[in-house]
Formats: sequence, structure tokens, C-alpha cells
Amino acid sequence: MKALTTTDFHFEGQKSVYHGKVRDVYNINDDLLVMIATDRISAFDVVLPKGIPFKGQVLNLIAAKFLDTTTDICPNWKLATPDPMVTVGLKCEGFRVEMIIRSILTGSAWREYKNGCRELCGVKLPDGMRENEKFPEPIITPTTKADEGHDMNISKEEIIAQGLVSKEDYEVMEDYTRRIFARGQEIAEKHGLILVDTKYEFGKRDGKVYLIDEIHTPDSSRYFYADGYEEKLANGEPQRQLSKEFVRQWLIEHNFMNEPGQVMPEITDEYAESVSERYIELYEHITGEKFDRTEKGCSCCCDASGSNGIAERIEKNVSEYLATRK
Repeated sequence: MKALTTTDFHFEGQKSVYHGKVRDVYNINDDLLVMIATDRISAFDVVLPKGIPFKGQVLNLIAAKFLDTTTDICPNWKLATPDPMVTVGLKCEGFRVEMIIRSILTGSAWREYKNGCRELCGVKLPDGMRENEKFPEPIITPTTKADEGHDMNISKEEIIAQGLVSKEDYEVMEDYTRRIFARGQEIAEKHGLILVDTKYEFGKRDGKVYLIDEIHTPDSSRYFYADGYEEKLANGEPQRQLSKEFVRQWLIEHNFMNEPGQVMPEITDEYAESVSERYIELYEHITGEKFDRTEKGCSCCCDASGSNGIAERIEKNVSEYLATRK
């Protein structure tokens, strides 16, 4: 099983390229973005040393599906998916905040809560909550968007006061966030899942706010299985979940949270393949479709040198699409 962990394309009209933690974004004529979902995986703000087969394809196809099913709520940047690992869309000026919305007390929010925190990003939290308990209604807990290092929690009031986002634009983003999340919850429920929390990014183009980046993927979202949720909550048992949290938990169990002096544990081929299976499982649950490992996005098209075949396929598919935009 092969994985695409690096890209170095030179598309026609390319102005620049940004290599993020897991995505490589190519700027075409300052008008379009070619976003490549690589097979890199990150946790605790560090990229793990081994790629996860099929991960990029899973993320890209889930995001494309949800972007298409929310266009009645708000405009988004997506124009096309010319390759299973690629989305091409409009270049927007991104806001320097991420909109995180939570319906259940879990993950980092729970870690802070159990340490005594009763206010998160300006939102007051009730006493006596248990891990994995639902909030009375979903709460929005924004963060700053850092190019490197940790994103920082921030309140709505601080965002507006610091001029990161205007009051008018923030209220639009807040409204879109609640409505897109509600749509995601509805779709998840149909497939026996609970959309627990997620993040959205927004940008602006020609004076209009757009939803950008990926949405409702296992990298940006957390899902619980609905079956057994109440029973496990009552018994104080861990929830069955489909998200990247299991990777974080694995790292914690191996004494790594990217803190000084800690050493990244070995990522074996067997563990990488097990993570790949979890990503595919989420794809099939949330889309209700079978993941086709033999389609054009599969690693079987690679040659013996590894991911070269995937890169060649992407270059061909993207170049052909961009030619149609002339």
C-alpha cells in the first residue's frame, strides 16, 4: 500500500504553492486554488513520519460531497474534483480564525473542563457535566488560525475587538456555522452516527463570505456511533468513535503529545494500514457508499518507486481540467 506524502507540481499559471500539514495548495493565476489532499497525517501540531494509504482520497471525497450538499445554505469555494485527491476552487482571502462548533463535551474541551475550566472561548459551561455529555445546544468555540504551532482559543468579542473579523462578517460566519453543522448532524443521523464537533473555515471574495477548505471529514470532525451512545454515557464508558482522535489517543498511550523531550513512537506499516482502514470505515458510514479501492484513485496505479504513479495521475488530471478553464 502506497501513500502520497509530498508533491512538487508546476501547473500552467502557477503563482505559488503552500505546503500545509496535510494539504498542498497551488495558486493558479491568483484566481484558483488547486488543493491536494495528501496522505500525510498530523496530530498535536506535528506531521507523523509515515503517510496513511487512501487518507487523502477519503478526505477529499467526503469534503466534496458535503460541500455539494450545503450549497443551499452558503456559497463555497469548490468548482470541481478533477482527481479523487484534488479539489479545485475559487481563491478567497481566508479569515484568520477557525469556527469550531461542539455538540458534546469531549476531546480537548473535556480535558480543560475536568481541570476546572467553566468558560471556553467566552461561552460559560454548566457545572456537573460528564465526559461525552451533550450540551443543551451546540456551542461555538473559535480559535485563531496559526500557520505554525498551536491555534489559540479566542472569544467572539476578542475576534471583533482585535479586528480579525468584522462584526458583520462574524455574524454571517456564525449563522453559516450553525446551519451547516445542523445539516451535517441530519446526514450523520441517517447513517447511524452523531456529528460531535467540527471546524469550518471561511474566506471572502468580491465582498461575499464563502465556506472554504474541507468540511465534515475525520480530520476536521469527530463522529460517535449513535447505537450505544446513551448506554456508554450512563456507564461512563468510552464512546465508539470515527475521527482522528483515536490517533491522538494512540500517541498519548505511547507518551507523545509533542511536548519537550518526548519522542515520536514508531509508525509501523501495520499501524498505518489500520489507520487507513479506520478512515475508509468513516467514508463508508458517513456517505453510505462503498469505498472503491480499485478506482482511479487507488494506489494500485503506482509504480515500484512508490507514490510516483499517484503524482503523475494527479498532474495529468489537474492539467486537463485547468486547460478547460482557459
